[in-house]
Amino acid sequence: MRAAAMLSLSMIVRNEAGRLGRCLESVAGFVDEMVVVDTGSSDDTVAVARGYGARVEQIPWPGDFGPARNQALGWVRGTWVLVLDADEQLLEEARAPLRALMADPDTLLINLLRQEVGARQSPYSSVSRLFRRQPKIRWSRPYHAMVDDSVAELMASEPRWRVVDCPQPAIRHEGYRPELLSDGRKARQLRRAMQQELRDHPGNAYASAKLGGLEISEGNVKRGISLLRAGLRTCPPEAHPERYELLLHLAMAEASRHPARASALYREALDLPLDPRLQAAARLNLAALLLQEGATTDADLLANAVTRDAPELALGWYNLGLIRRRLGDIRGSLQAYDTAVSLAPDHAETHQNRAVAQLLSGDIAAARASFRLAIALLRQQGQPLAAERLQQQAGAMVRLDD
Repeated sequence: MRAAAMLSLSMIVRNEAGRLGRCLESVAGFVDEMVVVDTGSSDDTVAVARGYGARVEQIPWPGDFGPARNQALGWVRGTWVLVLDADEQLLEEARAPLRALMADPDTLLINLLRQEVGARQSPYSSVSRLFRRQPKIRWSRPYHAMVDDSVAELMASEPRWRVVDCPQPAIRHEGYRPELLSDGRKARQLRRAMQQELRDHPGNAYASAKLGGLEISEGNVKRGISLLRAGLRTCPPEAHPERYELLLHLAMAEASRHPARASALYREALDLPLDPRLQAAARLNLAALLLQEGATTDADLLANAVTRDAPELALGWYNLGLIRRRLGDIRGSLQAYDTAVSLAPDHAETHQNRAVAQLLSGDIAAARASFRLAIALLRQQGQPLAAERLQQQAGAMVRLDD
């Protein structure tokens, strides 16, 4: 092992015994050392980390992620640092592209595409989690701490450095599964942090996007729109990810009341020079609007573009199935649903809609099996009322019992 190529994993954790093993296993053979900093676990987190060969350091929780991550940086020895959370895994297919990017002597930071499993919106995000270990690179910003500010300062004084994007999805993130968000703790933490950020920096685009989107998701549409518009007024022209998020959430807020205005906002978001995967939500939402307006061909083009640019995204194939069924292309609809099922076999709505398409194709036996599976999944996932409704609806179309 050559010191110049050494890669360190840096993590901060607390009570993550149930998920930490999958994360550490995903980087085995890719990183040269694993440093896990525990901030006060009362479960078997420390034992799990050591069982996977990680060096464990322990600190009291400093009250914010930025200071904790900065303390963790002090224990790594690698030339490069990869930062993961316990609810994330490195994707195997990203290893080779990342090694190639790290080989460039002028690359300072590599932005990683993260697939947001279970997210209702924005199925991908870009995270700055792989960077050269430099004394000037530090974590900052509340709640969603990042190294971007210190990287920008370093590049201003040393212009030879470059920031690059890895085009291949690199991280799988499970933190947005609905069952993990049901207690509302993440939302409360986000609200407090972003409110404080806006008190310190009124109109901050990043905080406005996060808090505005949260307000809209919780039904406070007027307040959310006000925050998003304020963020757009102050958003620097070059801040493309922040501008995209502001436009996306604003379009979502306007969709039911002003569909034409929402359509224009989605198109403005799609005009930004971003990775197509990061724009999947705007494409799919715009496709849904066009479908409502009867522009099925244009909706099909948008959904098809998502499946082309992000073939691993089940949501894209699911939406393509819905659109092609509306177009009367039952064969194409079934092909899209089949792909969606192969990528997300536990998504009850896909099985339900595939059953309808199977009925339309005349395959009664397949439709019965798909309806049964959708009902069973809803029950397993703690949605008994939805399961009962579907059983009644499906029973009116096809005999479900033997």
